Amino acid sequence: MTSTQQAGRQSDVVQLNPGDSLPAFSLPALDGSIWSSRDLQGRRALVVFFRFASCPFCNLRLHQLIQRQAEWPQDFTVIAVFDSSAAELRPYAERHHAPFPVLADYRAEVHRRFGVRYSWLGVIRGMLARLPTALYSMLVKGYWPTSVSGALHTMPMNFLVDEQGTIVTAYYGKDEGDHLPLAAIEAFAQGGEA
Repeated sequence: MTSTQQAGRQSDVVQLNPGDSLPAFSLPALDGSIWSSRDLQGRRALVVFFRFASCPFCNLRLHQLIQRQAEWPQDFTVIAVFDSSAAELRPYAERHHAPFPVLADYRAEVHRRFGVRYSWLGVIRGMLARLPTALYSMLVKGYWPTSVSGALHTMPMNFLVDEQGTIVTAYYGKDEGDHLPLAAIEAFAQGGEA
């Protein structure tokens, strides 16, 4: 992607806020089906937008969410959206065996509709401030960034959505590993406020 294309991607960014309705979207899932946000009707959810498929921070966070999913009520789910094609995402995401949808947002079209931020400073800040996490992800968990299939400087986004499809929390990461705290997700999943 050229710098002109990336600049164009940044220019159409909006920001979603608590009280906004979740924008409707549909994307391919790992199993080849098309997942639709209509499938969330009547359920609480975390909709989390990740960087590229082999991102060490993203894979570690996906692993953490999978570990927690069993503790959460059945009417709460996670939707994981990666800035990658399904073919690029499949080798990395399938090894996790996620009990929730993992979706491919090739060309980051849905990322943009949710207000994605791009930041080279966020990449540098994340690598410096979160170096122990990055090393743990790569050396202990084996989540090596072997290929970059989306924008390297995509910042993560996390949205907690209620049963009516209203955004309760909109969390825009300031660096490549900055996500909504797990305690806030846990509280919301259990029926409380984030």
